[in-house]
Amino acid sequence: MTTLETLRVTGTFPTVTRDDDAKFVEMAARIGAIAAAHAFEHDRDATFVSEAYEAMREEGYLALAVPEELGGLGATMRQVCYAQAELARHDGATALAVTMHLYLTLMQGYRRRKGAPDAEGVLRRVAAEGLVIATSGGSDWLWPTTTATAVDGGFLVSGRKTFCSQSPRANVVATSAVLGEEVLHFSAPLNAEGVRIEETWDTLGMRGTASHDVVLEDVFIPAEKIAARRPYGEFGVPLFAAIVHFAPVCGATYFGIASGARDAAVRSTSKNAARQIGLMDYKLRTAWWSLMGSIEELGDDYTANAESTVTVMLAKRQAVVEAIDVVDTAMEVLGGRSFFKRSPLERAYRDVRAGTFHPLTPEATLRYAGKVAQGDSGVTE
Repeated sequence: MTTLETLRVTGTFPTVTRDDDAKFVEMAARIGAIAAAHAFEHDRDATFVSEAYEAMREEGYLALAVPEELGGLGATMRQVCYAQAELARHDGATALAVTMHLYLTLMQGYRRRKGAPDAEGVLRRVAAEGLVIATSGGSDWLWPTTTATAVDGGFLVSGRKTFCSQSPRANVVATSAVLGEEVLHFSAPLNAEGVRIEETWDTLGMRGTASHDVVLEDVFIPAEKIAARRPYGEFGVPLFAAIVHFAPVCGATYFGIASGARDAAVRSTSKNAARQIGLMDYKLRTAWWSLMGSIEELGDDYTANAESTVTVMLAKRQAVVEAIDVVDTAMEVLGGRSFFKRSPLERAYRDVRAGTFHPLTPEATLRYAGKVAQGDSGVTE
């Protein structure tokens, strides 16, 4: 039986039926096996998933979404989602950490297609140098508190950024700062003078992501390194571009956690749980169809704007909300066995709940979708 045929008949949804999807899923499964072998210790100690990242470097997974002509693997957003769902099935923290790098890589591909002059250089560095990009987007995305002061040749930036996943391995952080009524978007090298990482990550779940604080103290950002500007408190072009690529990959990651929990429950239970298993499969399938449908609705030549944001954000909401329900149901199926620390469902129960904190949150998604429908597309709560 070939690997593709094996993927078709084992595991849970999504079923892999195309060779171009299977090669990325197979890669994610190999990396996932390494991640799973170390997941317990990283979760226990809140240490970074370094072994998985070394495997990603060796496999080329960090260049998954870089176009082939620039030295990458050329995966589409849909294919990245397939791969991330498989990786998260093995370890949610590993998948979420690299989600932050992969969505930013997808975004740079989009910026390149739209004519951004700096995007190609970033993508080439990801492929050739193994550049890893972190982000502070989840902590202060609409209303950053970090400040920029104009000086000769650029800006001095000071502030604290939280939720900087994969910061021990990243080379740069994509972030922003306030200058008057504007927000400046840029990337700061993590080895630049005035940048330091404070190890603050001690959380309920997703402990292996090492999402520590990044502190900037009078960090010089050259004027030519400002990638974009937007009004304070509004999405603008840079945030639309980020969120349209973040939402599907994030949703696929939480889907994968739930998929792994479902599989553990199916392997470990009796036929008396048939209805609960059917319910889990119903929720997983509709969540996946929602994610894939949102990408299909975007099409190949999409524009990141309010309407496309609603499309992918509603799908992410569906995936996150259903993922939590699936993990809860899997724990009900296993009963008291799932309450032990040695159970993979114990970690999944904690990890999957992080999905509700990423912007847009489930409730904010509904409010924003309603606002866009009423003609207000610039600001969310």
